[in-house]
Amino acid sequence: MDIKGISKKVESEAEFVQKLLTEMGRAVVGQEDLVRSLLMGLLANGHVLIEGVPGLAKTRSVRALARLIQGDFQRLQFTPDLLPADLVGTLIYVQEEGTFRTKKGPIFTNLVLADEINRAPAKVQSALLEAMQERTVTIGEETFPLPDLFLVLATQNPIEQEGTYPLPEAQVDRFLLKAKVEYPQREDERRILELASAEHADTLPDLEPVVTPQEIIRVRGVVDEIYVDDKIKDYIIDLVSETRKGTDSKLGLANLIDFGASPRATLSLVLCSRVAAFMESRGYVTPQDVKDVAARVLRHRLILSFEAEAEEMTPDDIVDRLLDGVNVP
Repeated sequence: MDIKGISKKVESEAEFVQKLLTEMGRAVVGQEDLVRSLLMGLLANGHVLIEGVPGLAKTRSVRALARLIQGDFQRLQFTPDLLPADLVGTLIYVQEEGTFRTKKGPIFTNLVLADEINRAPAKVQSALLEAMQERTVTIGEETFPLPDLFLVLATQNPIEQEGTYPLPEAQVDRFLLKAKVEYPQREDERRILELASAEHADTLPDLEPVVTPQEIIRVRGVVDEIYVDDKIKDYIIDLVSETRKGTDSKLGLANLIDFGASPRATLSLVLCSRVAAFMESRGYVTPQDVKDVAARVLRHRLILSFEAEAEEMTPDDIVDRLLDGVNVP
């Protein structure tokens, strides 16, 4: 394989990444991990689950990203009374014509911000699941394709549990990444205060579009060409296998995990490692790329045992143990 040729191609195609990160930094202060997770989902063609308390610029980040990629954006507030038709659309009877006409819902867009996704009932979750997995929407007896660039960016609040519906494991597994949004550092919060006046705190600055949806779709093909050595593949398989019961594990995780990561996690780790290499303008994956994306890919795919919860462990703690215990090639 011509790794030098791939690296040269990646270096040329990845020029827009730094400019995109810089422009996002003008709109969103102190949330570099969230911004990189959103860009990673965009380049990998994978949905992103975002967890954080209100007021941490989750909506602002998605709005800014939509503007920078010149894409369409819809924000959907998920509530207990939301119906599938409010999301995907419905059939409307036209009395003058004596026929039904399809009215498409707000999901027909490039970036969908599903705000507080775990407040919607199971029927709405099922409708969203088809859109996320099949990239199609069924209205009546007709199935419609979604745009080529279609991304669900869903938020959930970790502290408001009342009135929420647990997300089905099948749907959680459809999210490529889970980003955890933390409070900004003191210096970042001071910068936020300096930049935003009380009247215009929610107004985005004038952002210069960086890339188009068509270019993003083309670049995804370049990401797929990035070289992954067999030793890196074995390392990824070792990481995922250690999360499952019945494996010959030396890390002592069997009693801490009820359900481990699926093969989809293995595929996601490879893909996200490729994206991490692309964002660094590199044509090959290193073990550090795998480590950088491991928590984002695995934290929502691990169901911890009662014993782990009793010890107040989190999925991130498990991922840290994996990265510390599995031999690096």
